[in-house]
Amino acid sequence: MKVNQAEFIISAVGPSQYPEDALPEIALAGRSNVGKSSLINCMISRKNLARTSSQPGKTQTLNYYKINQDLYFVDLPGYGYAKVSKTKREQWGKFIESYLMNRETLRLVMQLVDLRHPPSKDDQAMYEWLRHNDVPVIVIATKADKIPKSRWPKHIKIVRETLGMDKGVQPLMFSSELGLGKDELWGILEQAIAYGEPEPEEANELVIEKVQDKEQEPS
Repeated sequence: MKVNQAEFIISAVGPSQYPEDALPEIALAGRSNVGKSSLINCMISRKNLARTSSQPGKTQTLNYYKINQDLYFVDLPGYGYAKVSKTKREQWGKFIESYLMNRETLRLVMQLVDLRHPPSKDDQAMYEWLRHNDVPVIVIATKADKIPKSRWPKHIKIVRETLGMDKGVQPLMFSSELGLGKDELWGILEQAIAYGEPEPEEANELVIEKVQDKEQEPS
């Protein structure tokens, strides 16, 4: 997908603030500082549309970014923030769970994990919850540029085994610094949102046109 336009839309704190234009949504989940904002900026070839922060737990809302007129990236609050109270963590957990379970336009969750370290218990819990509730998910192993290329297979194996991913399912390695995985990820996202495929009414019109053309062919 060629990104011609990308803009921040809203920091939503509840369903009443979610966009109502029915565009498909791709959510980003992961621990604080795993690189969600950097991934967004890399995918849209912008430096700072999504603000990065060194302060864990700063994102406390659903941040909506509109890409062209085709889809939204929805940045979820990061989990694993030690400095946030237990009560606040529980509130955010219910907030995120409600969105993931009830948002009809959600097409895919990108769960980001840091390739340098084994997935945390929070990472494991999130992945298990998504799989248990049949929420489509792709695991993205970020910060691949931070470790030698020769160690990538070992770290990918650790991610797979720690999360308990199905045989044949691989995390996608990604580096915002190098652009590694960008094109492959766009291909996955385009498939998830059925990018370029005609809407049902348009598809019917195409079928009708083909039938009419066939009828008009000389016998």
